[in-house]
Amino acid sequence: MTATRTFTRVMVTGGAGFIGSNYVHYLLERHPAYQVVVVDKLTYAGNLASLADLDGDPRYSFVRADIADEAAIDAAMQGCDAVVNFAADSHVDRSLHDPGGFIRTDVHGVFVLLEAARRHGVRRFLQISTDEVYGHFPQGGESVETDRLRPRNPYSAAKAGGEMMVNAYVETHGLDAVITRGSNTFGPYQYPEKFIPLMITNALEDQPLPIYGDGLQRRDWLYVRDHCAGVDLVLHRGATGEAYNLGGGNEAVNLDVAKRILDRLGKPHSLLRHVGDRPGHDRRYALSTAKAEALGWEPRHDFSILLAETIDWYAANQPWWRAIKSGEFADWYAKNYAARGVHVG
Repeated sequence: MTATRTFTRVMVTGGAGFIGSNYVHYLLERHPAYQVVVVDKLTYAGNLASLADLDGDPRYSFVRADIADEAAIDAAMQGCDAVVNFAADSHVDRSLHDPGGFIRTDVHGVFVLLEAARRHGVRRFLQISTDEVYGHFPQGGESVETDRLRPRNPYSAAKAGGEMMVNAYVETHGLDAVITRGSNTFGPYQYPEKFIPLMITNALEDQPLPIYGDGLQRRDWLYVRDHCAGVDLVLHRGATGEAYNLGGGNEAVNLDVAKRILDRLGKPHSLLRHVGDRPGHDRRYALSTAKAEALGWEPRHDFSILLAETIDWYAANQPWWRAIKSGEFADWYAKNYAARGVHVG
């Protein structure tokens, strides 16, 4: 059994994002003696409002910085004995428009963090990755951590590249590092470009719900708090150099999820709009989580219940997401979907 580590000061990069901000709260709840340094570039998906309740908490500090900025990261990492890297460009559609930006953040940015961690003698580095590095998995099986990585789009290729950098620093510099590969994550406060919040918010606006191709792609859904619990366990108990799958065990067809959202909101299925499929669109992801379960982790939230609660949250908190969809999001949405035949506006 791997020994349980403890830390004093943890850097959480991308900590103002969806999963990152949830993890910051989880970390401070579970480990009240820890100090947390949140580093975030505050791109379109970063939102300090998600951390506003921590203002004034002496355990929490915030640094606005790009993980690819060597000087800023070197300064921010002073005194940290663990790093959890959530920072990433993370949406496949955007990676098709700007692959270079994804390489800069998801590969070079990881390198910058690893170099700083090596210089500062950080005792543990956790890289947050994704099930998408495995690529499409045929019906009837599950990806295990020793499977070959077969990324099929710029986003997943960049995340796989980041993983390779982590592995290199374990082998060449003896860095104590681990990796988690999470499945599709959902919950409140998620930026509305992602599938579930996009379907919910479009439905609430009586706008078309864009469904790629036939909509029969299959995804495994993981509630954000379960994802955070898995990350925290791997941070403290994962074996050096190992990767751990974190999947919800909730495999569902995209089209069915969209229909469930419409039904919950009392909206007609006529809002569904099948559009041209995404290039290189993976058909199915599925994860074996036996390795994480052996550490003591398991997802504890029921997908049907939490999906309903998430839908209700977006319905009850429309000012939060309407402000987002009127800004940068509107330009990106027009660029990505107008060419696919979706009415914008």
